[in-house]
Order: sequence, then C-alpha cells, then structure tokens
Amino acid sequence: MADKAVLSRFTNLFRGSPSTSSTEEVKSAPAAQPNGWPLDLFSAPTISGPSVTSTTALRVPAVLHAVRLISENVGSLPVKVYRHNGDGKDQDKTHPAYRLVHGRANEWTSAGDLRMAMTLDALTTGHGYALVTRYPDGRPFELHRLDPSRVTRLQDEFTGAPIYRLNLSDGGQHDYGFRDVLHVSAFAGVAPITLGREAIGVAMTLEKHAAQFFGSGARPAAVISREKDAGELGETAVRNVMAAYRRASDSGFKTPLLLDQGMSYEQASFASTDAQFLEHRVEQINEISRLFGVPPHLLFNLDRATWSNAEQLFESFVTLALRPWLDRWQDAYATVLLDDEEHDDVFIEFVVDDLARADIAGRTDAFGKLIAARVMTPNEARGAMNLPPRDGGDELANPYTTTTTTRPATPPAKDAA
Repeated sequence: MADKAVLSRFTNLFRGSPSTSSTEEVKSAPAAQPNGWPLDLFSAPTISGPSVTSTTALRVPAVLHAVRLISENVGSLPVKVYRHNGDGKDQDKTHPAYRLVHGRANEWTSAGDLRMAMTLDALTTGHGYALVTRYPDGRPFELHRLDPSRVTRLQDEFTGAPIYRLNLSDGGQHDYGFRDVLHVSAFAGVAPITLGREAIGVAMTLEKHAAQFFGSGARPAAVISREKDAGELGETAVRNVMAAYRRASDSGFKTPLLLDQGMSYEQASFASTDAQFLEHRVEQINEISRLFGVPPHLLFNLDRATWSNAEQLFESFVTLALRPWLDRWQDAYATVLLDDEEHDDVFIEFVVDDLARADIAGRTDAFGKLIAARVMTPNEARGAMNLPPRDGGDELANPYTTTTTTRPATPPAKDAA
C-alpha cells in the first residue's frame, strides 16, 4: 500500500501530461445538451421562443434563487477533516487538507467561496473544476477554480479513469490526471438548466409578456373605427387620433382621447389566457422547483406552506436537494486530498448542525426516545450531533428507570423509651 502511494505521488509530481495515446474523449461543454452540443455556443431557441443559456436562465428570478440556495448553502456550511478513533471521530487539524476545506483554498479565495463558485458552475454548465497544486512531497497546497469552458474530459480507454484536458490561453493544452483536478458534477453530468430549458423558456416568455403588458400602461389594445370612408381628410384624422392614442398610452392615459365625428372607440377585453396569467407564472415556479429539487416555499411560493409543515419542508430541502451535493463534494475532496492508505481512517465531512437545528425539538425528542428504548447510547446520539463522547455514555440504559446511585439504607428504628 505504501509503495502504491509513493508511486502515485511520483507520477503526480514528475510526469508531464498523461499519455493520451489510449484515451477517448467524453464530450463536455458549457451548458451541454445530452448529445454534447453546447447551448451557449449556438443559443438554440426553445419551443416557446427564448434562447435559454447558462446566462439568460439566471435572469429568471426563480432559477436565480434556486441556484443561490444550493450553491450558497454548500459554500456556507463548514467542512472538517476527521479521523476515526475507537469511540467515534476526532477532528484532525494537522492534516494538510484541513486548511483547504475549512480555511482557504488559496491566498485569495476562501474554501467556502470556492465551493460556492464550483457548485454554481455545476448547476449552470454541468461540471465544476479546480486544479490541485501540491508541495514537492505530494501534499496538497492550493485549489484553483478552472473555467469549465476550457476543460475537456477524456477517459482512459483501458481503465476508464478520467483525464482532464485544460485548454490554455496561449492555445496550448495540458492534461491532468483525476488526482490533480477536483471535479464536482451535476446529476448525470448535465446541468438542470439544460434538462429543464423548455420550462425555463416558458417562464422567460411569461416574464417578457408581463414586462410588455405593464410597459404599455397595463391596458389591452383598443380599436378605433369610423362608420364610413371619409377620403383623404378622414385618413389624416385617423392618423392624428392614433398619434394621440400613443401619446395618451405613454402618459398612462391621464389625458382624454378626443375623437372626430363618426369615429368610435372600442376597448379590447382580456383573453381567457390573460386572466389565467398569474396562475401560469405560479405554475412555472413549481416547475423550476421540481427541476432543482427545491421546495416551492423556499422560492417564495407559499400557497401550500403552513406554520405546521414549514420545518418539514425545509428538512426535505436539506435531505433531498442539498444532501446529494454534499455527498458529491465529500467524495470529490477525498479523491484528490486523501492518500489511498488514509481512506479507511480519515474522512472529510460537512457539518450540517446549523441546518438540522431547524427541527431541534424533533431531533431531541427522537434521540431521547431511542436512548430510553435502549436502541441508541448517549454517545451515539452525541456523535450524530457532532459532539464529543462522554465517560459512561456507551451503555444502553434507560436514564428514566436506571440510576448510578442507590437509596441510603433505612436506619434502624429506635427502641421506645
């Protein structure tokens, strides 16, 4: 095992680019479609009309907020390096990875900011990358974010191991092994924005329709007609009336519209689709929430949120939307920051206590019942809450029916005088 680790370090330090004579390319591009073609390059329109790219999609408030919720929470949660011991786990602040995951990724970027930026890359383009620089002895030194549009993923034809080709600004290329590139990907390696581009396109169309509607004074179009043809003078009068209508529209119809004799004004009514416009916009918020796995109430659609279920809805966000991203990050960190022989004893983990405190009453009640039922020891409960073990906390005992003290013996009755 030690020889394998030394060999791994040696190849990381002194090799040039990994040999690509036996590699095959895995198509990867910014905001790539499932077939590999980049949407940002061609700006392919959706059926609803708008072109949805990683940039234009973020102009939809619901998309922006969903992306912010996931990326900012991943960046704000603390990450620590732990080492297994006989009774649980201890922080290992001396490990070279601790500074990179808990403190600063490099001199100008905090560890949290790097996680936020790379998660944003993965949500919008499908992949987030960072280059690992190392000390001469192989220990990790710094992490530097890479622009996903400059990285092409290759795959070793025989082993299947990924190789990352970085396109340099001078036109050159350099290949890095999987130990040298921190890689976090979205589900199936495809950005949610790409998979849900039609739903986002509908939201963009509704947003544009609302802007145009209120930009015209929030009034539907009108029809001005006259009973009979009045010749050239009549045409001039109609043009004058239309110019006056436009001026009145620009002023919010604060001035009356004067019509010549024989002319009539008919206000157009809203269509049934216009009457349901708000419902359509709300439904697109629900569609975007499904796309990112974020509960609708966190996107400020509170139609089905109540005081009684708000905590459960937030817990579902942590469990179903955030947890997969945290797991991907932990695996990615372990791949590039831990040696092969360390994986059994050392691990990198997010501390989610701050998010779990949203339902602290429920967790306390559950732990209390499990301890009382002799299913869990107090130290196991403390470990689940990232607390250190206590002496005497490894016994399966019901604290409500057992005690470590005994009653004092009943003194003998005194003889009656």
